[in-house]
Amino acid sequence: MVKVVRKKLGEILLEEGLVTKEQLQEALNLQQKTKDPKPLGETLIGLGYLSEEGLCLSISRKLGIKYLSLADGSLNISFDQGLDKLIDERVARSNMVLPLSKTLKYLSVAVWDPLNFVVIDNIKKIARMDLLINCTTKSDILIGIDRLYLHKGVFDTKESVMAGQAAWRADEETIDELKSKAAEAPVIKMVNLMMQDAVKEKASDIHVEPQEEKVVVRFRVDGILYEKSAPSKNMIAPLVSRIKILSHLDIAEKRLPQDGGFMAKIDKRNIDFRVSTIPTIYGEKLTIRILDKEQVNFNLSTINLNKEDQEKVSSHIHKPNGLVFLTGPTGSGKTTTLYCLLNEIKSPEKNIITIEDPVEYRISGANQVQAMPQIGLDFARGLRTFLRQDPDIIMVGEVRDLETAEICVRSALVGRLVLSTLHTNDSVGSISRLLDFGIESFLLASTLNMIIAQRLVRKLCPQCKELVKLDAKTVKDYKLEGTKTYKPKGCDACHKRGFMGRVAIFEIMCVDRDIQVMIEKKEDMSSIKKFLVEKKGMKTLRQDGLEKVRAGLTSLDEVLATTMDLS
Repeated sequence: MVKVVRKKLGEILLEEGLVTKEQLQEALNLQQKTKDPKPLGETLIGLGYLSEEGLCLSISRKLGIKYLSLADGSLNISFDQGLDKLIDERVARSNMVLPLSKTLKYLSVAVWDPLNFVVIDNIKKIARMDLLINCTTKSDILIGIDRLYLHKGVFDTKESVMAGQAAWRADEETIDELKSKAAEAPVIKMVNLMMQDAVKEKASDIHVEPQEEKVVVRFRVDGILYEKSAPSKNMIAPLVSRIKILSHLDIAEKRLPQDGGFMAKIDKRNIDFRVSTIPTIYGEKLTIRILDKEQVNFNLSTINLNKEDQEKVSSHIHKPNGLVFLTGPTGSGKTTTLYCLLNEIKSPEKNIITIEDPVEYRISGANQVQAMPQIGLDFARGLRTFLRQDPDIIMVGEVRDLETAEICVRSALVGRLVLSTLHTNDSVGSISRLLDFGIESFLLASTLNMIIAQRLVRKLCPQCKELVKLDAKTVKDYKLEGTKTYKPKGCDACHKRGFMGRVAIFEIMCVDRDIQVMIEKKEDMSSIKKFLVEKKGMKTLRQDGLEKVRAGLTSLDEVLATTMDLS
């Protein structure tokens, strides 16, 4: 039965300290002025004073009811209990009520607004059962309703199982049969739900991996892969075919890797999906990169540089010519930082041209070119053409070979500012890499302005992080005296992971006359780094990571796992 205290939402939010009296009054005033006002909770969310999850967590705590979430697996639906017959879909959608399970006497439901007693009483009458009330977000309710009433991509529903049983072996299918199977409703809905769930969890990648006896689906969230529910083995062929059709790939070609992509609208946002396939011994493996452009803010102030480092970076990228490199492994945030730098220096007075593979985000004020090696438009050829386009600033997605490196150096020598990326372990390693390519040391020394090495570490969830007491040796070794350090715990807000989002750590190497001389003489890289740290005050990646630990942004274990002890 319903066991909730009949209390107004505004009172709960004030008691929980989630909004101020002024913010609450502003929302109430807006409701009065609006012809068709939204509920108070939605109004506060629209004003930016609350998040959906924050609101639900607050209500659940105050009322003593459970908060359920699709992301952490606590929001489960019993598909075999005839719930879709007990509560009509139209009623569920209009009242934002999701039936979850039933016993002889009770119906368990998830609701967006457990304080809407009119809705709760109506549902109780319709179901002719007492209700067990749970709280969840509106987006989770909508996905749950799709799953229950439309079987929208649920991997273990009866439709999915039957479709899997009816599917035949991929190597026996004709092209027409593959296309037909990929166009069936259960397959389309399966793909749609997988993409929706990945975007909701803020995943950067989806991995679909066929194995001998099963299929594994994993989402990469904050750099870590988490296994999700997966379709039956027999569903892999139509699922892969559906995604390949969306990505304009050849569904008949299963022996060679392919790359493509598509755009989809999810939660009223345009999301880019970049698709890569490779053949494995058990079938084609898919990796889908998710680019949610509306979630990215390309502003130099948002990448967590301290004031001193921000001034260093700003001074070097505003120079009229020279080379600026970002370095780090794949997935370390180089491209995002590169776009932040471009956004900082762009102006109507400057001609900016980029060549990228692929063009991940659009930057207004820049002329962006997509590299297409298959037709001969690689980085080197694009750069040669750029020099005839009168550029002020050139951005190259990555320096991969001597020819590209030489053109970058030559462009810097003739008065252009060139920004690019490399794959090295640290900032000084980039010097060694460029010299190994075959660049003359005196040319590199005279054109190099700055190298930024970076990594991404997971941020502690601000709602559940807890203090940790370190032993005396650890405190001394990492100079954490007088510092409050924290460790991950896990809560509903962070889906029990203890972390929420990531933050970049940097190693910024500024090239002055002393460093130029050392480069010209081809001095040992370890000597250059030691000189930079001891004489120039350069912070290593680990040292910058420890600053993030002192600030309470991340844990010591996270920094130690991400950086090498080169300090």
